[in-house]
Amino acid sequence: MPLPTKASVMANIHRSLRIALAACGIAVLSGATVHAAADESPWSEDIRSAIRLLAGTNRGGNGPLRAGIEIKMEPGWKTYWRYPGDSGVPPHFDFSGSDNLKSATVLYPAPHLFNDETGQTLGYKDRVILPLAVLPQQQGKPVRLRVKIDYAVCEKLCVPAEGRAELTLAATNSTQDLALAAAEARVPKQVTTAQLGLTARRVTNGTKSLVYVDLGAPAGNPVELFVEGPTPQWALPIPKPMQGAPSGRARFSFELDGLPPGVDPKGGFDLTFTVVTGERSAEVKTHLD
Repeated sequence: MPLPTKASVMANIHRSLRIALAACGIAVLSGATVHAAADESPWSEDIRSAIRLLAGTNRGGNGPLRAGIEIKMEPGWKTYWRYPGDSGVPPHFDFSGSDNLKSATVLYPAPHLFNDETGQTLGYKDRVILPLAVLPQQQGKPVRLRVKIDYAVCEKLCVPAEGRAELTLAATNSTQDLALAAAEARVPKQVTTAQLGLTARRVTNGTKSLVYVDLGAPAGNPVELFVEGPTPQWALPIPKPMQGAPSGRARFSFELDGLPPGVDPKGGFDLTFTVVTGERSAEVKTHLD
């Protein structure tokens, strides 16, 4: 049997190198695909909008896993906050099809106030990420998160939309950390009435009592105030800013209108106020006697 020539040996080496490099390329591409799949789900599209799930970097341990729901809309379209305002529909989330899930808490960045022919509404335009705090049923094991979202998108008219997404959350790195951190930073911070200097009092006492709300306000910065009742069935008006507040203070007023049937308008209620000042926002609960 003749010995291989130098040329044939070199050809075999070059062929082996090409195969090895091709295999490495495939491995790199596969790794990239797996990484992308690990921190974002495919978009679930509906009318003028789409949703997907995002995963943040998670290190394990006993705390919640970081994730988020991203909603994107076509230019000129919007969707709603947990309380929509004068009209609209808040989003509804169903995580019941998930695996190893104890709870999934949806966090809402501070909303925008929109004024149009339908009145005043609260929500988001272009795109928004709603952060999630996900607790596994069994710590240390991945969560297969599945969500069905019913929401509404509006331009001049509102249309219902639906999205479905699923994503595995585990102890891994993510490319979505900056986007999630920006959304988390816009979630109103839980504070006390003393920290905000906030007081709420009735100034009339009828079937639609008028309520004044006073709070501290940095000079020169616009302040927005939103109010929610004890349950989602309440539909309180968006408080209106008033003139004449002392320096360093802001005053708003609203009527106790939009109460659920059977609720005594003269009773005492636990109300939630969201205060937005530029990029900063806070949330406070107080009792109205």
